[in-house]
Amino acid sequence: MTDHRFESVAEVREGLRKVDYLSDEGIAGIVYLADRLQKPILVEGPAGTGKTQLAKSVAEMTGARLIRLQCYEGLDEAKALYEWNYKKQLLRIQAQKGDDAWEAVEDDLFSDEFLLTRPLLEAIRAEEPVVLLIDEVDRVEVETEALLLEILSDYQVSIPELGTITAKQIPLVFLTSNNTRELSEALKRRCLFLHVDYPDMEREKEIVLTKVPDITENLADQVARIVRSLRQLELKKSPSVSETLDWANTLVLLGVEQVDAETATSTANILLKYQSDIAKAVREFAADKQGMKAFAPGPK
Repeated sequence: MTDHRFESVAEVREGLRKVDYLSDEGIAGIVYLADRLQKPILVEGPAGTGKTQLAKSVAEMTGARLIRLQCYEGLDEAKALYEWNYKKQLLRIQAQKGDDAWEAVEDDLFSDEFLLTRPLLEAIRAEEPVVLLIDEVDRVEVETEALLLEILSDYQVSIPELGTITAKQIPLVFLTSNNTRELSEALKRRCLFLHVDYPDMEREKEIVLTKVPDITENLADQVARIVRSLRQLELKKSPSVSETLDWANTLVLLGVEQVDAETATSTANILLKYQSDIAKAVREFAADKQGMKAFAPGPK
């Protein structure tokens, strides 16, 4: 049985903070339970809210190897689980032609030497601690989810030619989803659920201060307030946390100390990725002709 990675929720939260991931009690609690219950975590939420980074940070804080399966439409068993090295098998057949009985050659062909492991099988076979990240699982077809069910239930893989391979250690598994389609009930049943949304203003300010070198508290406060204001507009895509950080870095590089309407307008394309959203934001900025007073830091 795998030793527990964490002694308490507080230890998880503090460990994540040490690797610059600012977790709340809910996130830390789910990570703690996933380790204790040996269950995967399904992390849903808007793009750019730190779902993938959570898995990376847990791997970093525990010193585990991160194995990542990036999902996409058309992903199949050969790319996710394993495939046989057909070219090498053919060479072996040609090299041994006439020397051995077919049964002996066949047994040799379907051995470890000819097996090409992909991320899912690699995580199961690993002897060292592993964090398995199955990223953007909502991008694959429903049929492809069936590949995951045996792994997520029993931490094992069945290969017809070799038999069942059972995990030597239980990996900590994170599945992320941007919720572009509904996942199957069978998949959801096997996971603990975590919704990661946009942070509140104070937490986003703290994230900016942690992640952006040389930014002042005053500028971080302005950034968090402006982004919060933009998210209240009806946009095609609200600014993600990663885009907030890009914008904050941009302002620091430009030497900005106070964000005025002109600066916000000229850099809006860092935060927003649709022209219609940029136009709405520019109108919002233009409403304050005196230098973005509405977003100035409040009294301490």
